[in-house]
Amino acid sequence: MSGTVRVEREGPIGYVILDNPARRNAIGADMWRALPPAVAALEADPGVRVIVLRGAGEVAFAAGADISEFERNRADGDATRAYEAATGAAHRALENASKPVIAQIRGYCIGGGLALALSCDLRYCAADSQFAIPAARLGVGYGLHGHRRLVATVGHANAREIMFAARRYDAEEARAMGLVNRVLPTDELENWVRDFAAGLAANAPLTQAASKAAINALIVAEGDFAACEALAARCFDSADYREGREAFMQKRKPRFRGL
Repeated sequence: MSGTVRVEREGPIGYVILDNPARRNAIGADMWRALPPAVAALEADPGVRVIVLRGAGEVAFAAGADISEFERNRADGDATRAYEAATGAAHRALENASKPVIAQIRGYCIGGGLALALSCDLRYCAADSQFAIPAARLGVGYGLHGHRRLVATVGHANAREIMFAARRYDAEEARAMGLVNRVLPTDELENWVRDFAAGLAANAPLTQAASKAAINALIVAEGDFAACEALAARCFDSADYREGREAFMQKRKPRFRGL
């Protein structure tokens, strides 16, 4: 079974669900290709303010890329390049989405699954989560892009240990090195993320988009700083900025519309 990617909506929260529980949500080639249009559908929906990426079931966020497909998808140079193009497009879809993207992690978050989580803006995990990039045990090479997101998240010293040792880390170890933002009791994760995402959804989307673009630009060598400044300037010309000022003066909650 190759698995699927599902999209669900719950008020202002859009969910992208990695659905391959028979293989601990291992990400097959079809799933990599399905991720960009799934994210694009939620990006295009004005009713959705926050995107949450999670795995189906209770065992795994994603246990990595589906290695059983490598014989076919990485059989030669052309096949490998096509596969890498699909995985790269999936990562860019999450990174470049203007809306905040949260990784809701339970259980195994390994290899390509962890790489996907690193492409999200925020990572919240259950206490039963396990993290690893076992590339050094498989002879797999990670490119510059994947290393950049890892180093930007945990620093170069922790990134070296993760990549060289290829060992597993529990949830508290992951939190201590900054790999995840917060660890939640397993039975509280889903509701906590839903409530937190709803809080994000109430904030000004233009401000969030401008901050996301600026932060992304600062962690890549080829960042478009002029575009980031333009997004920040746009906030001050927006109806949301006027609404924020008025709500503050009137001591009420603002009603942001992304305009």
